[in-house]
Amino acid sequence: MTIYVRPGYNRVLAEQFEELKVKRAALVKDKIEAHSQGDLRENFGFKAAKEAIRAIDRKMTALDRFVARNTFIEVDPATWLSKPTASLQLGHVATIEKQDVASKRVHRFTFLVTTHGETAIDPETGIECLPHNSPLATALLGLEANTRAKVTLPAGEAILTVLSIRNPTQPELDRLLTAIKPPEIEDDEE
Repeated sequence: MTIYVRPGYNRVLAEQFEELKVKRAALVKDKIEAHSQGDLRENFGFKAAKEAIRAIDRKMTALDRFVARNTFIEVDPATWLSKPTASLQLGHVATIEKQDVASKRVHRFTFLVTTHGETAIDPETGIECLPHNSPLATALLGLEANTRAKVTLPAGEAILTVLSIRNPTQPELDRLLTAIKPPEIEDDEE
């Protein structure tokens, strides 16, 4: 899968992996020290260090898988300020109307289609970040203004209408794009 990220994201991934390696090395030292303190059946320090090492190993494996399964393309948000707006693309601000087919309820949203992991809300304009790889963004990307599309989303079938497409302003980008953070890696027990 291709994931679009802001410049510096790959460096953040590498730094997170290095931090995990340093943490693991310290835990191994703790485990060795606890091991030298006698009976392992009742040695809480040894058991705690061993479990902490396993948790770090799971995080490192999950991060490795995340990196191996995806291709990361760095995108500079400065290019979003002037890109053509014929169809909805990464970096555009779009006003969307979503009608749930089952309930007939209509919702209106204004989103900035962003890179992976962005989830901020601009308090001044009410614009929300919509990561490009979310189900809603995936259904919307490539649509033109005043286009309707019937799609299946995780919440059910909906009719989406792109009401408008525009480029963001620099102040909007400044408020919406947060510091780059590494991905949330969950501990999946195997």
